[in-house]
Amino acid sequence: MWSLNAWRRQRTLAKHPVAAQTWRRVREHLSFLDGLSDAEDQWLRESSVLFLQAKHLTTLPGVELHQEERLLLAAQAQLPLLHLGELNWYQGFHEIVLYPDDFLSPQRHRDASGVEHEWNGEHSGEAWQQGPVILAWPGVLASGGWEGYNLVIHELAHKLDMLNGDANGLPPLHSDMRVSEWSAVMQKAYDDLNRQLDRNPDAETPIDPYAAENPAEFFAVTSEYFFSAPDLLNGAYPQVYQQLQLFYRQDPLARLKQLQAVHPDYRVHD
Repeated sequence: MWSLNAWRRQRTLAKHPVAAQTWRRVREHLSFLDGLSDAEDQWLRESSVLFLQAKHLTTLPGVELHQEERLLLAAQAQLPLLHLGELNWYQGFHEIVLYPDDFLSPQRHRDASGVEHEWNGEHSGEAWQQGPVILAWPGVLASGGWEGYNLVIHELAHKLDMLNGDANGLPPLHSDMRVSEWSAVMQKAYDDLNRQLDRNPDAETPIDPYAAENPAEFFAVTSEYFFSAPDLLNGAYPQVYQQLQLFYRQDPLARLKQLQAVHPDYRVHD
């Protein structure tokens, strides 16, 4: 049966072809895509093109993007959606703003006594409710490996979280998932991380201590680790890994283990 959406998709892909050598260079930069099947690779390549047509990339002076750089960003953005179906998961924004470096952002916090504090914080990324995603380009370039860091996935996890309203660490779950189980697992791990930092603010925690800031940051940071350091996340909080596996419908840890089995010298976290 003829489909208008399918026709538009094919028309867009035909108008914006990606040369094989260009995509190969993108893949070489993004080692955390290693081990994807041919079908997954094709989906990621095509959906990256569609993403770039759907979202406007605004660059500030000092950031210059060509096709390869644009695809580098888009592929990281689309990886979390690899097996989530055709729903418009990134419906909450239309623009990505790219800074040449970390940027100052006004911050506001009301403490337990009711006193409001304001300051300028240095950030490498932000996701605004009903607004754009802001990324520091060096952070985008530093992402894509197996080191437990991915600025793009971190900020877009916030956008997934915001599909239910304000970011609170609870994205819209699938029908075969239970909110009660998600909440219990995430809260237990979040509390454990905070206890470690309460005992020793300089503790070497198993995942980035920024995850202890609030439940929204916990979801964003663990999403980063799920894709870029699944072994570390699973080792520290296996139940969190399992919940994210159910949500993203992927198993990066199995992919990583397969890579290491086939290539014994395959190294991560260097």
